Amino acid sequence: MSIGVVKPMPAVSKVLANIETRTAKIGVIGLGYVGLPLVLLFSDQRFAITGFDVDTRKVETLTQGGSYIVRIEPKQVQAARERGFSPTCDFSRIADMDAVIICVPTPLDEFRQPDMSYIVKTAESIAPYLHAGQLVILESTTYPGTTEEVLVPILEKGNKHGLKAARNGRSGDDVFYVAFSPEREDPGRTDVERHDIPKVIGGLDATAGELAAAVYGTIFRRTVRVSTPAVAEMTKLLENIYRCVNIALVNELKLLCLRMGVDIWEVIEAAKTKPFGFQAFYPGPGLGGHCIPVDPYYLSWKAKEFDFQTRFIELAGDVNTAMPYHVVASVTSALNGQKKALNGSKVLVLGVAYKKDIDDLRESPSLTIIELLQREGAAVSYNDPYFAFVGKGRKYDLQMKNTPLENLGQYDCVLIVTNHSDYDYARIVRESKLVVDTRNATHGIDAPNIVRC
Repeated sequence: MSIGVVKPMPAVSKVLANIETRTAKIGVIGLGYVGLPLVLLFSDQRFAITGFDVDTRKVETLTQGGSYIVRIEPKQVQAARERGFSPTCDFSRIADMDAVIICVPTPLDEFRQPDMSYIVKTAESIAPYLHAGQLVILESTTYPGTTEEVLVPILEKGNKHGLKAARNGRSGDDVFYVAFSPEREDPGRTDVERHDIPKVIGGLDATAGELAAAVYGTIFRRTVRVSTPAVAEMTKLLENIYRCVNIALVNELKLLCLRMGVDIWEVIEAAKTKPFGFQAFYPGPGLGGHCIPVDPYYLSWKAKEFDFQTRFIELAGDVNTAMPYHVVASVTSALNGQKKALNGSKVLVLGVAYKKDIDDLRESPSLTIIELLQREGAAVSYNDPYFAFVGKGRKYDLQMKNTPLENLGQYDCVLIVTNHSDYDYARIVRESKLVVDTRNATHGIDAPNIVRC
């Protein structure tokens, strides 16, 4: 399939002109960690953007100029509202949009299989309001084939006008356009501006790719066209599986280094001085976030359709999944060194976010570690400056309140799981009986009560 510039049809030319003049109506579905930042990028470029979400609390918060994401300040939302940003739960307004971008979750179910329910429900919500010439872009991370095998059939079956997705250059008044463009959000990252992250785009046909590139070209400095949605879908998986595999490698090496009495952190610092052929990855208590812990299983699930087993990728996932169990074993061992049992010990977990300085719990290893500690009879509390309360999620039900960092000596063990910058680690070590550090947060502090695992 050609991915070159196509000669636009008249209806497409109008949409392209509207994009150029910032009068195109663009909707973003899913106002979470991916969708809301995308809304703000479009708003910064003077689009009167519409945000759709089924969560009435999110819509009400945004309507009032508030924010529920720490890294997005209320003043940013307020400025967007003044420029025309309209948050809504009314999906009938899809009919007014020139382009609709889908940013909904794609988690794993209890059997580690892809949960397509959010994409399916969103597609079913869009379909009745689909109109000719409309562009639908999927951003949700998923397995190769989702756009063509899941999204498109629902849109074609559910629309009222017998519209078909444009393929092989098909045009006219009876088509809509579809593309896939993977999100590349990295919560908490500050060294790269969002608009500087190249945007990969795979259109179902060349015109769809051209339209999507025009839309994203208004907010990203560079767009990267690929031949099909499946290529774009696989690109996202490759990026995250690359990280998953390398993190699994250093996690396994960490376990070996602990037995050998070698400091893995010192090893990595030395290795990364090499100016070529090496990229530093760091061990930890397990993987968190929406993508890295999930994506390997998306691809391994899809691979089975082709009678192919992704053994290397699955092994990396297994190594990372086992890390919370290693942490609990390390806490047990450290307490044994204090002549105490884990059962009945008071343990304070520092950090429940999946990585430092963010307010994101998705797939956080802290949640698994807390549940494992509780299962072994420990009395567990947590502290995290970003979470006053941790209730119930897809895979956890903790119902715990944030515990102030006071009287640390009352705990048998303080367990550092997320290395937030707000923590005064010297004070934590000084005031605690025992500190188990999974993140090397206490690097440079020499104290007999520290156990690094």
